[in-house]
Amino acid sequence: MKLGILLAAVLVVVVAMASFGPASAQLDPSCETSCGNVSIAYPFGSREGCYHSHRFYVRCSIVAGAEPILYLRGGNLVITNMSIHENKIEIMAFVAYDCYNNNIPRFISKLQSSDYQISTKNKFVAIGCDTYALVEGTNGNKSAATGCISYCSSNRSLANGSCSGVGCCEIAIPQGMNSFNITLSSYYNHTYVLDFNPCSYGFFVAPGKYNFLVEHLRDVGRVNTKMPMLLEWAIGNEPCEEARKNSSSDFLCNGNSECEKEYDGPGYRCRCKPGYEGNPYIQNSCTNINECERGVCKHDCVDNDGGYECRCPKGFSGGNKKDGTGCIPDKSVPDKSPVTQIVLGTFAAAVFLLIFIAWLYLGLKKRKLIMLKEKFFRQNGGIMLQQRISGEGSSHNDRAKVFTEEELKRATNNYDETRIIGKGGYGTVYKGVLSNKRIVAIKKSKLVDQTQSQIEQFINEVVILSQINHRNVVKLIGCCLETEIPLLVYEFISNGTLSDHIHNESRSLVFTWDIRLRIATGTAGALSYLHSAASVPIIHRDIKPTNILVDDDYVAKVSDFGASKLIPMDQIELATMVQGTLGYLDPEYLQTNQLTDKSDVYSFGVVLVELLSGKQALSFDRPENERNSAMYFLSSLKEGRLFQVLDEHLLLNEGIIPNEIINVSRLAERCLRLKGEERPTMKEVAMEMEGILASMIEKHPWVQTTSNEEESEYLLKQVPMDHDYEFTDGTKASSSTFDSMSNHAILQIASGR
Repeated sequence: MKLGILLAAVLVVVVAMASFGPASAQLDPSCETSCGNVSIAYPFGSREGCYHSHRFYVRCSIVAGAEPILYLRGGNLVITNMSIHENKIEIMAFVAYDCYNNNIPRFISKLQSSDYQISTKNKFVAIGCDTYALVEGTNGNKSAATGCISYCSSNRSLANGSCSGVGCCEIAIPQGMNSFNITLSSYYNHTYVLDFNPCSYGFFVAPGKYNFLVEHLRDVGRVNTKMPMLLEWAIGNEPCEEARKNSSSDFLCNGNSECEKEYDGPGYRCRCKPGYEGNPYIQNSCTNINECERGVCKHDCVDNDGGYECRCPKGFSGGNKKDGTGCIPDKSVPDKSPVTQIVLGTFAAAVFLLIFIAWLYLGLKKRKLIMLKEKFFRQNGGIMLQQRISGEGSSHNDRAKVFTEEELKRATNNYDETRIIGKGGYGTVYKGVLSNKRIVAIKKSKLVDQTQSQIEQFINEVVILSQINHRNVVKLIGCCLETEIPLLVYEFISNGTLSDHIHNESRSLVFTWDIRLRIATGTAGALSYLHSAASVPIIHRDIKPTNILVDDDYVAKVSDFGASKLIPMDQIELATMVQGTLGYLDPEYLQTNQLTDKSDVYSFGVVLVELLSGKQALSFDRPENERNSAMYFLSSLKEGRLFQVLDEHLLLNEGIIPNEIINVSRLAERCLRLKGEERPTMKEVAMEMEGILASMIEKHPWVQTTSNEEESEYLLKQVPMDHDYEFTDGTKASSSTFDSMSNHAILQIASGR
């Protein structure tokens, strides 16, 4: 009998221990709870039985005379902090470097882990005066990439704490990456800044953990060879409901712990329910919070399981009991004693005073808002713009309209995210409907200069662009100056961008050569107008297919003048910080910082190549010699292999190229010459494009002539061209220059972000 009772007791203990599973392992006093000054909390653990699964295994290394070090699993990643509630761990990641001393080997920093995601709170930072850095990684079975460019011609232009692309650049990282490779390279092998910047550096870093100093250009390793970065984690690979259904015995969000609904990554995360605190991954660890001990109520407080209740003092009831302002005397027992009347009078006076203060506060707040709008209006040059509008001799329809902030809020439904139709390096564009039912595009810029000269330039640009009445330029309707960042209002173009029509499979099938030629001719005409016919010449500075809109009749509309420059009549070039999009950027401008109208000519040449080839300007999914479409196009043209780079839809049959395509190819070659003085002007380009279009209209686009066959034969032979494609320092240009960049990211050189 006694033996049976003993066996039954043992069985109950075994069943009870099994019911806790791995979640109770952290409650074992023998499990380590810290390593040095780093806390260890479940699901992490340093020995079997203390962690949830092997992905949460950590190793505490203790060496005599040294501070203990916590490593992630059996690897070499040092953990410096751990947060169970934010599902993050901080590790020390290696800094990648590429030095230009043969005695120092190149080091590529990488991380391969399917169990952790790289937190988007990190920033990717690159340091160097001739550096472009690339991060290539994976997001599950998808690839992801980004990068930035850091450039400086001398150490005199550098500033501590600035990471805007001069000496140091930083950029946000794609969401969901769980592995990465950091590679570094340069355009000129650091030959001209070797004395103060012999190496390029790249690394991930947690927010607030790195501040750029000029001395880091010489050797960032003196600061640290590793940088703190954040990794995010979750339990398993199944979302919450599937994990609960498929592995209910091992499911960790139990009791007062629940799944985090906002998390949509792989696996699931737990958190304590509102009103509870503790470790949500340990059974029964989330315990009730006693809010009453924390003074949440002004008067009486009653703590409940998972909540609390504020009560009015005795003799009072109703209203907002939390702060006591709504508690009023009970009317069930009338009390007309002097003390009561004094209390009631005091209370009424207090209520009246509160109402008066609230009214006064709202009035002052409204007045402050009006004054703030007036301040922004003056600060953004509103008075100057009104004077310019009233002083211009143009018709009323040509004038720039000044919108109020409320008008544009109503037009965009308070800038609802569903109204976003585009994002770029210079701002966000919303679709709006004005009170007169006119559909417009409203651009909210990211940056604004507050200097007087920049305000005058902005107002001048608004006035000039509003008066441009060219069928191939998006019409500027007006602006709003009542906000800190001025808003610009443009006409709305509904048929997408030129990039959509070239690279969207369904659209490209009907994107015929005559349509492409008409769009190219219209774009050339618009740029010619901006350069030569506008009252003040305008250099666009960011010509690319995504900035060329297409209406329903396939008429090109040049847009996005966020990077444009007005050129004074007595100047032919401007010294500016380099801005533009990699792949379309004029190499001469990149090297000299001297902006001319020939910079737009080069970018237009790249657009012509993209129309001819149907391929993006930069793509690192292609072979090395084909990554830069413009360079590959030029080399193919030089070697008589034009038909190999053309979009297959543009060929009549194998080896036969229409005469108009040959003429456009030759024009593209002249636009892409590295020296600006050897390129034609946009006026010459526009005239030549109009001639090509006119000749095609006179006959069927695909009729061949004897001259066409002769030209085709010429371009299919290996005939040397008149120019080698060299940078001015003698370095040969090739697509290998861009080996370390990716077609998944378009980099804005000006900001490095």
